[in-house]
Amino acid sequence: MANTIYTGGPAIEEDPLTELALDLRWTWNHSTDELWRDLDPELWDATQNAWLVLQTVSPVKLRQLMSTPQFRERVSGLLEKKRTLESSVAWFQRSHPDSRPTAVAYFSMEYMLSEALPIYSGGLGNVAGDQLKTASDLGVPIIAIGLLYQEGYFRQEIDPTGAQVARYVFNDPSQLPIRPLRTAAGDWLRLKFSLPGYALWIRVWEAKAGRRTLYLLDTNDPANLPAHRSITGELYGGGLETRLRQEIVLGIGGWRLLQALGLKPEVCHLNEGHSAFVALERARSFMEEHGQPFDAALTVTRAGNLFTTHTPVEAGFDRYPSDLMEKYFKSYAEEKLKIPFQELIKLGRVNSGDESEPFTMAYLAIRTSGAVNGVSHLHGRVSRRLFAGLFPRWPEAEVPVAGVTNGVHVPTWDSAEADALWARACGEERWRGSLEYVEQQIRCLRDSEVWGLRASLRKKLVEFTRDRLRLQRAYHGAPPQGIEEAGRVFDPGWLTLGFARRFAEYKRPNLLLHDPERLVRILTNPQRPVQLLLAGKAHPSDSVGQSWIKHWHDFLQRPEVRRHAVFLADYDMLLTQQLVAGVDVWLNTPRRPWEACGTSGMKVLANGGLNLSELDGWWAEAYSPDVGWAIGDMSDRGSDPGWDAGEADLLYSLLENEISRLYYERDEVGIPRRWVERIRESMARLTPRFSANRTVRQYTEDHYIPLALAYCFRAENGGRAGTALLRWKQTIAARWPGVRFERVDITKHGDIYSYNAQVRLGSIDPADVQVEIYADGPAPGRAFHAHMAFDGGISGSSGVYVYRGSVPADRPQDHYTPRVIPRHDGALIPLELPLIVWQK
Repeated sequence: MANTIYTGGPAIEEDPLTELALDLRWTWNHSTDELWRDLDPELWDATQNAWLVLQTVSPVKLRQLMSTPQFRERVSGLLEKKRTLESSVAWFQRSHPDSRPTAVAYFSMEYMLSEALPIYSGGLGNVAGDQLKTASDLGVPIIAIGLLYQEGYFRQEIDPTGAQVARYVFNDPSQLPIRPLRTAAGDWLRLKFSLPGYALWIRVWEAKAGRRTLYLLDTNDPANLPAHRSITGELYGGGLETRLRQEIVLGIGGWRLLQALGLKPEVCHLNEGHSAFVALERARSFMEEHGQPFDAALTVTRAGNLFTTHTPVEAGFDRYPSDLMEKYFKSYAEEKLKIPFQELIKLGRVNSGDESEPFTMAYLAIRTSGAVNGVSHLHGRVSRRLFAGLFPRWPEAEVPVAGVTNGVHVPTWDSAEADALWARACGEERWRGSLEYVEQQIRCLRDSEVWGLRASLRKKLVEFTRDRLRLQRAYHGAPPQGIEEAGRVFDPGWLTLGFARRFAEYKRPNLLLHDPERLVRILTNPQRPVQLLLAGKAHPSDSVGQSWIKHWHDFLQRPEVRRHAVFLADYDMLLTQQLVAGVDVWLNTPRRPWEACGTSGMKVLANGGLNLSELDGWWAEAYSPDVGWAIGDMSDRGSDPGWDAGEADLLYSLLENEISRLYYERDEVGIPRRWVERIRESMARLTPRFSANRTVRQYTEDHYIPLALAYCFRAENGGRAGTALLRWKQTIAARWPGVRFERVDITKHGDIYSYNAQVRLGSIDPADVQVEIYADGPAPGRAFHAHMAFDGGISGSSGVYVYRGSVPADRPQDHYTPRVIPRHDGALIPLELPLIVWQK
């Protein structure tokens, strides 16, 4: 029976193969792989694009196959299994029945779902794609919004001299696993959008990822002027004004798409600041629907916005000069939001009165959201420092940025062999639940099973590397002996290291080359040989990053290392999947704390790979000596050449004296028992903890559900609670300058300090403030608070009140400071009212 698809209009008949091919679930559930391989094995193996295979195979062949009972039954069985899974009750529905949110709109500039849909650059897209797939597994009601790029990110070649060559390949939508989103009348859904001086048409596509849908906005509409068709031309290309236009399309256009579809998500998740304009448009639509002014509408809607920042350095924020913002947002502010343009631009500045300060998207996101988080515990702390200027006089530890550490979608990144091993140990449903038994179940694996997995995956990687290297050399016209030599690189039994990432300065991709002669000795040690597989792109405008690729290329030409080290060009998702499955040790050498999280090392976990990394990002919270190795000392050293030299020396020492020795320490049956112990512990302890399953459940329970409830409370009855909260904030802000400490008396009684404070509140109600005794905590992010009890007013002193409290005397008295902050059950303090008064 043919399935039907709902596109906002009448149902459209869809044949079974089309339904299977257009569901990107085949990127992580490999039950249909053999089906597509049977249709065209060469094309499937080269592209992993089921829709392309289906589009390419001849209708005659399809009719012949579908006339075969065995093939029809196979397709029918796969379709039934798919539909059964999608209709089953998932984790979210079991754990939070009848709970809000009914929908979460997830906005991201890029998504890494499959190499068949190349609309990603790196880590940000990786996180978005993995979280969308996990939302499908867990039944979390996410609706994803992104952009369809005509070229996407560049493809990389390395020429015979070692120079990087950037190639831009056109993304032919007819060959991508997407389809136009159609209206009730069957028309292609197109949004008409006003930009200064012209109208812009935005076409909408949809991609299915299991239970979830990704909507992609595209300006390559024939009705647009040629210059405007290219707004969605390149990912992170085209200059500052193009970037601003892209972010307008993503944020404002994305919200208008949701309205056109009749969708009303309680929560908007802003994956990085690129999509922050959605908060303005969401407030505008609330204004229009309920007749509220902008400030009231924003007070209501921000409660349902979550901003996830991925940037560890201030220079990474998108910034726009005032004149460019004025060009695109003056009329929007005045005509749509009904506010002066200067009020809008203040939302993106630290110093609202500084006309020279550019507009920063991250600041807009913070000032229009109900919660903010970094992407690891360490990055949360770094982000609190970056955003401290928005919360003057507040301690850095209390800047309202939490940390939700990223995770990877394990079914996407585990190999078929690893997947089968996990299924035997933990069951088929392991990544679709709460993971409560996974750790103990995987610890039951026998040493022979674990080592057998590693031997098999390493062998496959060696074969893949040889094949890929042959193609690289043949493409560049290498002589026959050079192509033949590619078939002899590496050895299936050697210790295999992987280093693949963006070639950017903070990643320190040249750290391993600090002492080339020492590296040669490590690689070519006759008793403990090592092989190194490298990959990575440098941004086309990053000449330094490209020079490091050339340095590696030159090093790899040395005759003694040609069999031991290889650089594979065009680092993409398919190459990543091969690398993370086959390597024994994944290397990562960023400058701390500039690796906000990093997810590449997480991908090796399920495959039995181990990590050797700087104590930065996720590894700073994951590392212990029994699961991997680390360099660094948990301190931030900046760009210190001396420190780099010391860490390079430690890297070499670990490889020489510990890692290679442990790998080659075998028992009588050839198993390195102590190495296998580390693998098993790493798999058991770290894989579930750093899976997107844990991340999405954490987002759901810590953010989506509370934000949805807060938004619904504020929005009820046309925003009555939100409007009341706005009036309260305005009143407190107007009266706050009169708040001060008149007198504080401190006495010591045994092991406590007793405080008696007289606080002038003026016309502010004592119920609207909280008086505390504060002290910095013993560790970053931990602070001490002691509530001071209200003890009435002072006779004859209007507006002056007494507060009493006590704290332990286990530290000097001058460590403690009384303070006053606003208090309101429904307010987000200090996120939306960063007022504070300290005792001087």
